Parts: sequence; structure tokens; C-alpha cells
Amino acid sequence: MNFDLDPGWSLEPVGGTTGGAFMGVYAHEKFFLKRNASPFLAALSVEGVTPKLIWTKRISTGDVLTAQDWVNGKTMTREQMCSPIVAQLLGKVHNSVLLRRMLQKVGGQGQSLPALRERVLVNLAPTLRQHAVVAQAVAALMTLPPQRELRVCHGDLNHKNWLLSDSGRLYLVDWDQASLGDPAFDLSVVLFNYVPRAQWQEWLDAYGTKLTADLATRLQWYGLLHLLDETQRMFDAQRYTEMNAALLKMQEVLDQQD
Repeated sequence: MNFDLDPGWSLEPVGGTTGGAFMGVYAHEKFFLKRNASPFLAALSVEGVTPKLIWTKRISTGDVLTAQDWVNGKTMTREQMCSPIVAQLLGKVHNSVLLRRMLQKVGGQGQSLPALRERVLVNLAPTLRQHAVVAQAVAALMTLPPQRELRVCHGDLNHKNWLLSDSGRLYLVDWDQASLGDPAFDLSVVLFNYVPRAQWQEWLDAYGTKLTADLATRLQWYGLLHLLDETQRMFDAQRYTEMNAALLKMQEVLDQQD
């Protein structure tokens, strides 16, 4: 693909299936090149949340190409997600006034709870709707949690989107699903999927908050929403072991509401 780069560049596709990310090498230096990255990337770079943004250019196809520092490191393991550095970086994101202002400036959308719910429920297979746990979760989602101040939310906090550099610096990457919403939207993904319940308060201490009754209510609502979405995706992919694991977590969340 022609990226209108000067002679001397070599490109190698990296990660994903969209063909939009590459390792670029020029003058013996490595860069991470991405096509049509979020326009929010510049602010994330300034805050040190992502690797440093070097340049941005519009190419002849109309696409926007960005170049960032290439960071040698590894994605976080599931076990490492319990680390205080994960909590601290997510707390930095959620509490950043700059990030909130810049996401608004580039057109970041605010989450609507009814719209979030509808997006998940409209895709829910009739077969799944008949499952007792799913039906109970759907019923629980009919009561909306309190709406809190909107903050920058990443939207896809899979452990593979956390990059730990060889020097010990943690980055959060892949911001294509960023939105303005309740921090509990992000927190529920990390807590329910990676952090044992007995360690929640310790993890939240590093994040910078307490597990109040209000936060617990919001976490449960968003947790059910994410788990319903996960259940449907695993059902569609015929990955029934993972689907059943999501259903078991869903039951645990529902039990906490009693």
C-alpha cells in the first residue's frame, strides 16, 4: 500500500486483521505507523498514556497516517491486570481534565445508558434470552444506575491493550472506542474480568477511590451489560466454553445484587 512515504522506509504489518497498523523502519529507527488512528491520539501522547506521537500526515488516499515511537515490550497478562500500575494509569485517564476537554473537542460522544443497553439487547439471540441467567440480567438492566459526571472512557480494556515496555513503563493503546461516560463503564471490565473480589478495594485504592454503595451499583449494571455482550459474541463464534464462563460471572454479579 502506498503511504506517500519517502524512499528508504520499510513496512511490516503488525497485529490485528484490519491491515491498518505497521512497524515502519527508517534510517535504522523503528516507528509504529497506523492508518486512521483516533484524532484523540495527540492528547493521549501529551499525557503519556500512549507512546509518543511523532507526526501525523494525510496521504493521497485521504487516510490519515500517524507515526509513534516504537516501544519494545509485552502486553499485560491476565494476572498482571491486578497490578497497582494498571489502576493508577486508568485513574489518570479518568481524572484528566485535558483528556476530557480534547475528546470533546474532536467530537467524542457522550454515552446514553438507554442507547448502550439497546445496542446490546437488540443483538441478543432468542435462544440466549430464554436462558434463566440471561433473562434475570436483562431484567436487572431495566433499572438504570445513577448518571455520574462524564469522564474519558477507553471502551476496550482487554489485557492485550495494555503495553508494558521493557523499561517498566505502562501504556494503554487502541483508543478507537473512546467515549465520554461513567468511569464504572471501564472499571467494571477490569474488576469483573481480572481482579478477585477480595482485592477490589486494594485495587481501587491505587486507582484513587473507595468502593461505595453507589459505585457498587454502577459496577454491577455495567458489568452485566459487558457480560451480556460477551455472552452473545461467544455464542455467535460458537465458543461455548467461554460463553459458559461469561454466564457464570453473570450469575455471580446477580448474586451480589441480592
